[in-house]
Amino acid sequence: MRGLSRNFDENIDTVDGILNIKENFDIIKREMEISSQKVTMYYIDGFVTATIMQKLMIFLVGIKDFGSGKDGDVENFAKKSVPSVEVEASHDLDNIIKMVLSGCTAIFAEGFGDGAIIVDARSYPARVTEEPENDKVMRGARDGFVETLIFNTAMIRRRIRDTNLVVKYASVGESSKTDIAIVYINGKADPVYVKEVTEKINSVKTDALPLGHQSLIESLIKKKWYNPFPKIRCTERPDAACASILEGSVIIVCDNSPEVMILPTSIFDFLQETDDFYFPPLTGSYLRIVRQITFWCAIFLTPVWYLLVINENILPEWFRFIVPENTGSLSILIQLLIVEVLLDGLKLASLNTPSVMSNSFSVVGGLLLGDFAVQIGWLCPDVIFYMAVISIASFTASNYELGYAFKFIRMTSLILISFMNWWGLVAGVALGILLICTNKGLNGKRSYLYPLIPFDFKALRSLVIRVKKK
Repeated sequence: MRGLSRNFDENIDTVDGILNIKENFDIIKREMEISSQKVTMYYIDGFVTATIMQKLMIFLVGIKDFGSGKDGDVENFAKKSVPSVEVEASHDLDNIIKMVLSGCTAIFAEGFGDGAIIVDARSYPARVTEEPENDKVMRGARDGFVETLIFNTAMIRRRIRDTNLVVKYASVGESSKTDIAIVYINGKADPVYVKEVTEKINSVKTDALPLGHQSLIESLIKKKWYNPFPKIRCTERPDAACASILEGSVIIVCDNSPEVMILPTSIFDFLQETDDFYFPPLTGSYLRIVRQITFWCAIFLTPVWYLLVINENILPEWFRFIVPENTGSLSILIQLLIVEVLLDGLKLASLNTPSVMSNSFSVVGGLLLGDFAVQIGWLCPDVIFYMAVISIASFTASNYELGYAFKFIRMTSLILISFMNWWGLVAGVALGILLICTNKGLNGKRSYLYPLIPFDFKALRSLVIRVKKK
C-alpha cells in the first residue's frame, strides 16, 4: 500500500506520472478551481458518459467548502457532499489507480489532505443479453450472459432473490486485474469447498487473463496435455447457472467472458441440456435418453464397423450388407482417418466464412467433396455415410471439448484395432476409461465420475430419467 501525500501538487504529479497522462489520450485529467481550491478529476473516456460527468462538475462548482486537509475531512465530504450511488474515500494510491483504470472517477482537492474520492459512475460498453448461439433451447428463456460482470451477476440476482445468495469479489492478474465473482448460496454450498475455491482463486499468480474464463481455468488447474477431457463445465445460460446454484454448486463469473464456470464438475454433467427441464418429465426423459444413445453410438460406430469389416468371415449372411462392395483405392482405416480430419477442416472453413455464405458453404462443400471423392475412388460410400452420421450425432452434446475428447478416443481405437484386432477395441475403451478416471478438476471431495463413484443411486437415476422436482 502506497499512501498519498498531504501536498496536493505532489499527489497530482505522482498520479500524472503513473497514468502517463501526456501519452494516453483516453485518460482524461480535468483541472478546475472551485472556491479558491484546486480540484482535479481523473477518468477514462469511454467508461463514463458525458451527461453524468457534466452533472457531477456542475454539482462540484456549487460546493463552498472542500475541507481544510485535516484527518477525516475527505471521509466527511464523501458522506455529505457527493450525490452518487457508489462513493468511497481512499488514502491508498494503488487502489485509486486501480479504480481509475477500472473505469471509476477519482477526485483530488486541496482540502482532502492525504485522501481522494472515488466515484463509481461507470458505463461499460456491452452487447444485448441475447440467447447464446451455442446453447439454444426450444422452449424457455432467451437471455444469455454477456462480457460485463455486473450484468451477469444482475441476471443471477433477478432469478434468485434469496438473502443467502452470496456474490463474493476477487481480482486476478497483475496487469489485467480482472474482476471475478464467486457466487453460491449459504447453507446449500459446501462451506469447505467454497473456502478452497476462494483460496485457489486468490492465490493465482498470473500477469493477465486475456482469454477470460479459459485463462482462469488454466491458471487454477495444471492441465495435463495428454488428457483432453474437460475439467470444468461452463454455460452461457443464466437459467442453467441459477439451477446449479440452487442445487449447491459454486459459480465463478469472470469479467470480459460470456461464460460462467460451474463447480464442482462431473463428466455426466456434460450430457445434460437445459431443454430437458423445459419439457414435462416424460418428454424430458425421452430427449435425454435419445441424446445419450446418439452420443455414445457416435463414439463406437466407426470402430465397431471397422472391426466387423476386417473380420467379415464371422458375420452371418444376413448381416454382410455392412461390408462395402467397393472399398476404394485407400484402406478403410486411412479413409476413416482422412474424413475425420476433413470434417474438422470444413468446420474451421465454415467458421471463418462470412455468415451470409456459411450455410451454403457447409452444405455444398460437404456434398461436392464427398461425391467427388467417391467418383475418383478415394473413398467408399459406406465411409461417407458412417462419418456423416457421426458428424451429426456429435452435435447432440453442446460441449465441444468433450466431443473432441471422444473423437480422439475414437481415432485411437481405430488405429489400435488395425494392429490388435479385437483387443484393439478393448484397449481403446480402456484408454478412454483411464483418462476419465485420472482427470482432475476443482472437485474437492467429489469424484469426476460422480454419481457413479462414489455411487449415488438417486443422482445416477436423475441423469437418465428426468425426475420431477418437488
